[in-house]
Amino acid sequence: MTPKILIVEDEPSIAENIVYALEADGFSVITAATGRDALEKIAVQEFQMVILDVGLPDMTGFEVCKTIRRTQSLPIVFLTARSGEVDRVVGLEIGGDDYVVKPFSPRELAARARAILRRVSSVPLPPGAGGGATLPLVIDDIRCQAVYFGTVLTLTRYEFRMLKALAAHPGRVFSREQLMEASSEEPDASMERTIDTHVKTLRSRMRLVKGGLDPIVTHRGIGYSLLEKWPDGVA
Repeated sequence: MTPKILIVEDEPSIAENIVYALEADGFSVITAATGRDALEKIAVQEFQMVILDVGLPDMTGFEVCKTIRRTQSLPIVFLTARSGEVDRVVGLEIGGDDYVVKPFSPRELAARARAILRRVSSVPLPPGAGGGATLPLVIDDIRCQAVYFGTVLTLTRYEFRMLKALAAHPGRVFSREQLMEASSEEPDASMERTIDTHVKTLRSRMRLVKGGLDPIVTHRGIGYSLLEKWPDGVA
């Protein structure tokens, strides 16, 4: 089954670039230029992901997301020309899985789509689109839960947000500052040592489920990442 992605973008040139990048990666792509059109398509077709512009002509992408979340939990990636922290927080809190600020690289967006689908879906990726097995870590945004090897982890909201950020981009190294921004409402008031403490707690909770495996990689002097390639027989 080829993953089908809905692109909701009213700027034709941007939509065309995204479509080209995703189709080159082997995905099936459908487009919509308004929120209403997107909701009508979602009502009659099955999609594995929605890439959703915040600034649509008839309603905001946030409103579209809220409507989708009433009935479906498919991954949603927001596109926006605004980069304010409040916008990012709102987008993630109402159920967004990722947030991309314009201008952006369509190829990077395609890579993010691959990573998210590996994480949240059992649908196999198309040939040439990164392959790999489904990650043993699933982030459930609807319930605000992280499921690790089938076990729900007991996490604080800060730990959940941090793990969600790491899981959205396996292999990507996040600095402590980036993780503070992803996990705290007031990142400037947080201390970098707080991040180290949260990571230590996350590791402890995950080892209780799968002893001997450390899915969070420390990059000394830089930050942390989630395992991109899991040991054979694990993922």
